[in-house]
Amino acid sequence: MPRLSTERLVLRPFTLSDGPDVEQLAGDRLVADTTLTIPHPYPVGGGATWIATHADAWDRGVGLTLAICARAGPQPLMGAVSLHVAQAHRHGEIGYWIRADAWGNGYATEAARSVISYAFAQLGLHRVMARHFTRNAASGRVMHKLGMQLEGVHRDAYLRWGRFEDVAVYAVLASEHSY
Repeated sequence: MPRLSTERLVLRPFTLSDGPDVEQLAGDRLVADTTLTIPHPYPVGGGATWIATHADAWDRGVGLTLAICARAGPQPLMGAVSLHVAQAHRHGEIGYWIRADAWGNGYATEAARSVISYAFAQLGLHRVMARHFTRNAASGRVMHKLGMQLEGVHRDAYLRWGRFEDVAVYAVLASEHSY
């Protein structure tokens, strides 16, 4: 699994010891509420269970999940960035979460930009897409900063915590991405 670096971040494979931090940070209701699948409350041991799936997904060529850590200091966990890959179609879907107390600092944009560059340059993908709940405008701004184009909105596409969610779909092609 790759280890990527940006100006402020290190994107590294998760280790099982990150499990409790994942449970605390991703399980924060503010963070979980912006995602489709993160549970709240996050179950004890669930972080390690999730992390244990990463190596197999990478080995099968269907997924890459990396911890987002601050480059300076002891590299505290900031969040996660993932890429689900469909090699038959040479496309992927990127997703990310950032701990709530670090929102608004550009970490999601910086991490996602690095993974998208890796997807095009190293994995040979042609297209990378992303989705966000329309009520999460901040995630839409990240996608826009990544050079992604809004392709449409899927109305009431997902049922999350008892409410239907509209989802905006964005994508960028390799020919449109600036490295």
